[in-house]
Amino acid sequence: MRKFPMNRRAVIAAATGVAMAAALGAGAAQAQSLDEVHFLIPGGAGGGWGGTARGTGGALAKAGLGGTASFENMSGGGGGKAIAHLIETADKADDTLMVNSTPIVIRSLQKVFPQSFRDLTPIASTIGDYAAIVVNNDSPIQDFNSLVEAYKADPSNVAIGGGSVAGGMDHIVAALVMKGAGAKPTAVKYIPYDAGGKAMAGLLSGEIKALSTGFGEAVDLAKQGEVRILCVTSMKRVDAAPDVPTCDEAGSKGTEFVNWRGFFGPPGLSKEKQMAYQETLKKMYSTPEWETVRARNGWVNIYHPGDEFVSFLEGQEKQIGDLMKELGFL
Repeated sequence: MRKFPMNRRAVIAAATGVAMAAALGAGAAQAQSLDEVHFLIPGGAGGGWGGTARGTGGALAKAGLGGTASFENMSGGGGGKAIAHLIETADKADDTLMVNSTPIVIRSLQKVFPQSFRDLTPIASTIGDYAAIVVNNDSPIQDFNSLVEAYKADPSNVAIGGGSVAGGMDHIVAALVMKGAGAKPTAVKYIPYDAGGKAMAGLLSGEIKALSTGFGEAVDLAKQGEVRILCVTSMKRVDAAPDVPTCDEAGSKGTEFVNWRGFFGPPGLSKEKQMAYQETLKKMYSTPEWETVRARNGWVNIYHPGDEFVSFLEGQEKQIGDLMKELGFL
């Protein structure tokens, strides 16, 4: 596991700031410093979860906002294995943050695993990542309209992959994009992969004709000339790739989707440790180290701490649940 050393004086300064906030918000409660953070990634190597955890850990390290950061990939059960592990080891996992995103809501609704965000300690959402529809740079499909034409002619001949289970987020995005383009959303021939890195490999090898993925995951490969991004699910073009049209511009009218990513602690995590995490993540936004990571990946800053995060998750649970029923996924 890779570890990042952090400046000790910065740790003390950060802990002092957290302690002041705790004193204001929780009386005599004493805030805890982040001497060590272990990032649990509920999927294989590569993909948005890994990029978010490592980008966050790296930015905190370089900015001197913690002690040491380590990373562990734990794939299985659509993310359920990592969730169960965090719950089972709660008594010794105070220093563990699990990264997750919209799929924790989707897969809980689908009963892929029995737990939900309510069984963990929601710390904060930190970023939003738009979705993108991507093809291999050597593909004869040159633009989004060409993809839609091929899909309308024969959906079974246009395999679209993603780094989530069938009926999961990447599948839902593909269906939404096709629905916005006037095609049948439930006819998508979806090929699931365990994590975005494997899905991207499937695209590059020709196993699938298109990929539904996070925009941040596609940007670097697009810059290297390996993939072509057909559209991004924002209503405005993204600074990280200003030449890429929005899906709305490309012909999927009104299509907008942003996948939040954030962090969860084990159940029963102390209020003091929760506050230490939240204050440190909030401070991260003002550092140039974080801005470098954010801009490179085309992420949007979305900060919802604690109870605000819970309310956000409850709202998304209803919104996505209604949408999945409409599309026939529930």
